[in-house]
Amino acid sequence: MQFKISVLFTAMLSVGLVACNDDDKTEKSSNPDPKPEVVEPTPERIQLSFLSRYESGVFGKSAAEIPAYDPATKRVFVVNAELGALDVLDLADPAKPTYLQSLTVDDIAEGAKVNSVSIQNGIIALAVEAANKTDLGFVAFYQASDLKRLSHVQVGALPDMLTFTPDGKTVLVANEGEPSDDYQTDPEGSVSVINVTDISKPTVKTADFKAFNSQKDALLAKGVRIFGPNATVAQDLEPEYIAVSDDGKTAWVALQENNAIAVLDIATATVTSIEAMGFKDHGLSDSGFKSMLDPNKNSSNALDVSDFDGKKTVQDIMIKAWNGLKGIYHPDAIAAYTAADKKTYLISANEGDARAWGENTAEYFGLTKLKDFEKNKLQRCDNDNSKGFVEEWRVKHLVHKDGFDRRCADDLPAQLRDLAAGAHLNPTTFAYCGASKGDAGNCRDDKQLGRLKITWTQGYQTENGKPVYYSKAGDKIGVNGNPLTDYLMYDDLYLLGGRSFSIWDTQNQVKIAYDSGDFIEQYLNSDQCKLGKARNIPCQDWFNSNHEKGNTLGGRSSNKGPEPEGLTIGKIGNKQFLFLGLERMGGVMVFDVSNPKQPIFQDYLNTREVWDQADPSTALSAHGDLGPEGLIFISAKDSPNGKPLLVVGNEVSGTTSIYQVNLH
Repeated sequence: MQFKISVLFTAMLSVGLVACNDDDKTEKSSNPDPKPEVVEPTPERIQLSFLSRYESGVFGKSAAEIPAYDPATKRVFVVNAELGALDVLDLADPAKPTYLQSLTVDDIAEGAKVNSVSIQNGIIALAVEAANKTDLGFVAFYQASDLKRLSHVQVGALPDMLTFTPDGKTVLVANEGEPSDDYQTDPEGSVSVINVTDISKPTVKTADFKAFNSQKDALLAKGVRIFGPNATVAQDLEPEYIAVSDDGKTAWVALQENNAIAVLDIATATVTSIEAMGFKDHGLSDSGFKSMLDPNKNSSNALDVSDFDGKKTVQDIMIKAWNGLKGIYHPDAIAAYTAADKKTYLISANEGDARAWGENTAEYFGLTKLKDFEKNKLQRCDNDNSKGFVEEWRVKHLVHKDGFDRRCADDLPAQLRDLAAGAHLNPTTFAYCGASKGDAGNCRDDKQLGRLKITWTQGYQTENGKPVYYSKAGDKIGVNGNPLTDYLMYDDLYLLGGRSFSIWDTQNQVKIAYDSGDFIEQYLNSDQCKLGKARNIPCQDWFNSNHEKGNTLGGRSSNKGPEPEGLTIGKIGNKQFLFLGLERMGGVMVFDVSNPKQPIFQDYLNTREVWDQADPSTALSAHGDLGPEGLIFISAKDSPNGKPLLVVGNEVSGTTSIYQVNLH
């Protein structure tokens, strides 16, 4: 797709008016003499600049994940998953962050580890995972000033993300309830609502999903993904992230694997509804850039789908629409904000996340039966479907004309083999890439759809919930086919993640108001996009690279793309700005989202400095920042240097980076 990015920047520079924000209040001074209120100007646009970083020196072990900031002590607290602890950094001089100490949680439970952190009014809240992740976890509270533990409470299994309500009186924690790696234990997901009015004696209410166990069919009909083996609805739902309304009455809970949002009444700790997020049509081919300039334009949902099996060049980048491809939003981080129209909206980072349990279990893939299978002693690959659940597979394997068993003892998902012997692409939908009756044709090629990873769990034809079978030659058999010998027919292919951010209207139901379409990939492939602190490395040369390796041009194109994962929102003057972290490609994109139906791109800064070394760990410090995970915005009034800052935890490089937000 050809486009002129300069048009976007011209529009970006021409919008916005300088205005005063009468709603913002400065902190009360200890000086009895009243001081005039400091009014923060509203910028026309903003831009990031690199200020500093703290280096843990640990590569690829999530030594810097989730940051939080306490303005009173001017300290940043960063989750160090490698240690299962909380690192404390002095940010009094943002240009020189200094490591102070680490806080461990072994005194709460042996083998426990910190998953997430949130801070408000000088109180630190930590989400603490038990040594066995399927056991009940904890939330612990500390004073930010001296790290004295004030109290702790037991919550659900695998407490992952947590947040305070705006008044600081309640803490909500998403208990993800992931199954064990071999899928032998699957706890229920839940949200713990903790009253911290008396921080020495916090009380817990649990918002669970048991009431929805009897509503499985209705939820499936709405588009909620519920597909765990033998799981109840409550077991299958896995809370990932929480956003809270400004009035502290409502919370929205991202159910990432389920592609849904749960709505929570905080006062009663009750889940009032579960809203399906729907799917993204990657057959749309309008201009994603035009949609940011003209709200009447539809967003383009084009994407680049192949890594060329590691042999990709810049000339091979092909961002285009693909009929029959549907994206599952699968948000990781979400945030709530009040837009210029005074309504509450959610923003989601549409990362994508496949269920992949049992990947290291030999029985699940039939490894223990390989010799018997090769000697034709088995009628089919004898995978053990009780030992895991893997939903993601490459298209080239899914629709191979010889069926699934050729991947026995390699990567064939057991439940898929229980379902059928092979699969076809609908020749009507996929004729454009060469599909015909009984043959996927060139659609299987590595340069087409072959390398793309999709979920096999949906997209095939059904009648009344039962799969419709076809012969190997492509003739329709019906629901009474034989799974041992017959094939599925895929009308659509569903890939994981939207490669975008979305804005959702929360009025009545959670409905999409805006999606960034293909903007992220198009921008990364543009001449305007540059990498590094000096912005002197062409993004296009390293388009859709991976975060753990160098020389991986296009390495993520077949698997969730740049993976927008973390986000935060910062209000400056009268404008709301989104800071969006790209986990795989790295860096932070910035948008003005004051108008939720027409966001305006502001900036992209990626402070990874080295891209052509295969193993970044050999010269980690020189590489800069890899794999942004969590982001926090520090307002000018709370900032140590009086200027708005952005703090990013980078899980792969183990660095905590500090960016200054410059107002123009």
